[in-house]
Amino acid sequence: MKKNILLLAIVILLAIIPIFMLKDAEFEGADGEAEEAIGEINAGYEPWFESFWEPPSGEIESLLFVLQAAIGAGFIGYFVGFTRGKHRKKEEL
Repeated sequence: MKKNILLLAIVILLAIIPIFMLKDAEFEGADGEAEEAIGEINAGYEPWFESFWEPPSGEIESLLFVLQAAIGAGFIGYFVGFTRGKHRKKEEL
């Protein structure tokens, strides 16, 4: 139990410390930086395809990203719990 609390505290600190240490930093995704780097390397580059739908705002885009992460975490949690329960039941028999 103590080990889990310690690990949780470390994860929280790793998430919070950069926010306070780098107050003026811009925390943005890698997509924009990659696009800029490609533009610097090859100014005439044209993407192979375009997105078929662009979210109307950054908030909607963030919401969809969080929803995707929540669904993935739920799936992983269900799979781990199901597998663990299956092994426990097998041990009881």
